[in-house]
Amino acid sequence: MNKRTIYFPIVISFAVAIGVILGSMLDFPIHRPLSSKNNSKNKLNRLLEFIDGEYVDKVNADSIVDLTVTNILAQLDPHSVYLPPDLQSDEAESFKGDFVGIGINFYMYNDSVAVIKPIENGPSERAGIKAGDRILYADNVKLFGRKLPADSLFSKLKGEPGSAVVLTVFRKSEKRKFKVKLQRDVVPIKSVDVALMLGPDTGYLKINRFAESTYDEFQTGMTNLRNAGMKTFIIDLRDNSGGYIETAVKIADELLVSKKLIVFTKNRRNEIQKSIATDRGDFEEGKVYILINENSASASEILAGAIQDNDRGLIIGRRSFGKGLVQQEMNFEDGSAVRLTIARYYTPTGRSIQKPYTKGNDLAYANDFYKRYQNGELYEKDSIKIADSLQFKTPKGKVVYGGGGIVPDVFVPLEGKQGEGSVAYLMQQSGFVGQFVFEQLDRFRSNFKGLDFKSFLAKVNASDLYYKNFQDYLTSNGINLNLSGNKAMVKRYLTAEFARQIFDEQKYYEIALKEDPMIKATLSQESAR
Repeated sequence: MNKRTIYFPIVISFAVAIGVILGSMLDFPIHRPLSSKNNSKNKLNRLLEFIDGEYVDKVNADSIVDLTVTNILAQLDPHSVYLPPDLQSDEAESFKGDFVGIGINFYMYNDSVAVIKPIENGPSERAGIKAGDRILYADNVKLFGRKLPADSLFSKLKGEPGSAVVLTVFRKSEKRKFKVKLQRDVVPIKSVDVALMLGPDTGYLKINRFAESTYDEFQTGMTNLRNAGMKTFIIDLRDNSGGYIETAVKIADELLVSKKLIVFTKNRRNEIQKSIATDRGDFEEGKVYILINENSASASEILAGAIQDNDRGLIIGRRSFGKGLVQQEMNFEDGSAVRLTIARYYTPTGRSIQKPYTKGNDLAYANDFYKRYQNGELYEKDSIKIADSLQFKTPKGKVVYGGGGIVPDVFVPLEGKQGEGSVAYLMQQSGFVGQFVFEQLDRFRSNFKGLDFKSFLAKVNASDLYYKNFQDYLTSNGINLNLSGNKAMVKRYLTAEFARQIFDEQKYYEIALKEDPMIKATLSQESAR
């Protein structure tokens, strides 16, 4: 075993942990931003002006300010954060739930913008752009043959609603180049990936984050499932790092009867704000299951905690991330922002699920996932260490725990063999699977042309071709990870990703969920009740 093999699980787990922390930094109430204008001359302002005016060498004052603000916030807690203008813009767009652009999912392949798939009913699909097309120019701006920074690339493809752009496209399948003019339009960013029936009366809905549009998407999905006969509702919050608290509260309100406490917050002045369920809920009587894992954070934990503490349903999976801090946003005139922790939130039984941290944004906090991986918690519920003093009881007497995430009612270990858990994260979290599938389709797209779903499944599963190709693909990219102990799982996720890129998101989940351990555990609980 070489060093790359030894360190691969660390790299994957640490990258995932960082992603969750960054994502969960975005959990904050939808408040009017605070004003940043302050005419008082304090010590910090005077120092910055002194450096800017008198320092012996020319300095970038903006970068010094950014660094100063970042360092100040780093002394507070892991979730108070400074966002420079470009990042703030991207995050605001993501949590708004839409953007203005040409409507494609793309992959930078060999320094070319390669279309994975045009977004359904978006400008590119309406203009005839197809999967596998390369976008060579946007108007007269060259987009290939050089490493264009992501922000510059996006700026060429985005614009004002209705603004026109001429794309120069190379269609590899026909070996021809052509131009197409289209108008940019509002393109939705889905936060509900899918809503589908897993059986005659069991509905499943996957939420990837809590954005402005999530509640409406949830309502639409839930209504469709109810119309299809849903009596048991599975809500999947795995890998959902949070978003707007109010959105999670509104979704909890749909599941809880009137006057039930959903969550409460407390600031440093001990002022308490409670969120109480109204009488508007559309699914107050059916069975509810919430799926969580170690990457489910903040707003996800609020929803899971409300369901668990009110004895409304069962929580299935692994202990959640453990973020119980609330941020408020202050915007600056240059487009940057600070998100400052202003309160803690508590579940209905009074639990704080914030995991311990030292002052500041320390590495140990970010790497908590790897600690869980090492101590076996991802495979054995008995490895979860919770102090007895942090026990709480629900109205029906069930013991629940505070102090570091939501502990599930039904534990489900990480998929894959212990010691090879990085394979599961490779399949679900890294970009390797999507990149591999795109490159396979890019070379052999004609092999799948005209296939219906049944014929597609038969073709992909006829042999171990793609499984072997994927193993070779990892090796060629310097990742020496043996997949043989997790062959069935690897093949399932490869097949699901092929289905996503050829068909749609629903087909991905139809395949991925079929042997999903958490879904199996949920259905087992359902049959036993």
